[in-house]
This record gives sequence, structure tokens and C-alpha cells, in this order.
Amino acid sequence: MATTRPGVFITLEGTDGSGKSTKARMLGEELSALGREAVILREPGGTDISEKVRQILLDRDNGEMSPTCELLLYEASRAQLVDEVILPALGRGAVVVCDRFYDSTYAYQACARGIDEALVRAANQIGSCGVVPDRTIVFDLPTEESYERATRHGVDRMEAEGISFQDRVRQGYLALAAEEPDRIHVVLGSGEKEEVYERMVAELLDVLPELGEARHA
Repeated sequence: MATTRPGVFITLEGTDGSGKSTKARMLGEELSALGREAVILREPGGTDISEKVRQILLDRDNGEMSPTCELLLYEASRAQLVDEVILPALGRGAVVVCDRFYDSTYAYQACARGIDEALVRAANQIGSCGVVPDRTIVFDLPTEESYERATRHGVDRMEAEGISFQDRVRQGYLALAAEEPDRIHVVLGSGEKEEVYERMVAELLDVLPELGEARHA
């Protein structure tokens, strides 16, 4: 589907605290300034239904949630977001920037949680409705650094799993990047946010050439 739609689908990935949300906002602001419609989303979330699912997933009071229940809730939230927001936006030519997508599910639920990899990939196919990002950026930085950032003001249910869990997530992302180097590009997440942002932009110029034109104007 990545080659048959007028819009561009960008996903930002990484461990909790890696700076995805900030970079998504910055990219949306620049694209809007360039006259391009930018739809900035987060997962889980992005629709009324998906935000309600997010509350369930991240609530620390739901500690008894089984890994399979967790997986299916993420996929349910994703399917609603794709149908309600992502596909219509791509159809009208917008740039969709999503803070997490199905690569998160692989890294968290397969690599960190230990759910069967084939099962997670099959679930991802259902939850994504077959939509594949045009480019995925993984912000990578030492787990200790990202975990300190993420837990500075408290923890949600996933962050409460601890630093070893987050390290397995990080390794999962790096494995995915090695598996799909054309789609998934790794960006060093350490440093000032403007510096990291420019590293990200450098990895998007082939799918969003207007970013390069703006820098050479």
C-alpha cells in the first residue's frame, strides 16, 4: 500500500523517553509552515475509541492484564486509528506522522514480552489493515538515558516493567532495522532536540523532498 496512495506515512519509534513525541510535533510544524497538510498522531490513541483503549493499556491498576489481552488491545486501537484517520488522510495527500505503529508491538510484545513472533506479526497485519509506513525512524539512545527521561515524572504500566524490559525493546528495534533497512532508519537520539531533529530530517529527504528544498532555499 505504501506505493499506491497520494499521501506519505511516517512512523517514529523508540523506547519510552527517546524523544519521538517532540520530533513528531516539530516535523508537523515544519510541514505545515511549508504548506503541506500534516496529521500528527500517537499510538495507542488518535481517535475517541483508541484513546479509551490507551487508558486501559497504560493504567497501572491493570497489572493483571495478560500479554495476549495486551496485544489484542493494541491491535484494536490501531485498526480504529487506521480506518478512521490514517487511510482518509493518506487518501487526500496528507503527511501522516505517527508516534508509534506496529513496530512498537513487535519490539514490546514479541521481543520484550516474549509473545510468539509469528503470532505478533500476524496480529500486526490485522491491526494495521495492511498499511505499511513509507519510512520509519527509530530513535536510539542508551537504555539508561531513555529510561531516566521516561520515568522522571512517574511511570505508566509499560514503563513500570523496568529497565531490563526497555533494553529488550531497544534490541528489538535494532533487529527490525537490520531486517528492513530500506524502510527503517536508525537515528542517534542523544543530544539537543534540534540536533536530533536535523538527523531525522536527513533520513526523510527521499520521501519528503520539500524538507531538503527548504534547507537549500
